Amino acid sequence: MTTSQLEYFKELLLERKEQIQRNINDAASEIDGLRQSGATDELDFASISADEELEHSISAKQQQELNEIDQSLKKIESGIYGICDMCEDDIDIERLKVKPHARYCITCREIAEKTIIK
Repeated sequence: MTTSQLEYFKELLLERKEQIQRNINDAASEIDGLRQSGATDELDFASISADEELEHSISAKQQQELNEIDQSLKKIESGIYGICDMCEDDIDIERLKVKPHARYCITCREIAEKTIIK
């Protein structure tokens, strides 16, 4: 992978990381606002609880993506970015453009998904 391609992917990863961090912070602020809204009846409390649970689930997925992004940034720094974790072949550039924190090539991703399902 060329230096300019690595810089391109590093920029994509950093932009996505910043966006996710903003999303997580905004969601936390929104939940805090709901908690402090002065809910007075059980319906309000149930609604706030459901919103908290949904935001927690979304934040957990986003935190997982943040971890994958951090791993990809470390791979860029160590010179192993874009290499499949399973077969050690290059991950297709087009795949990385769609998912810059991809750990697997398409073939190995399908194998990993089938293994997880079983």
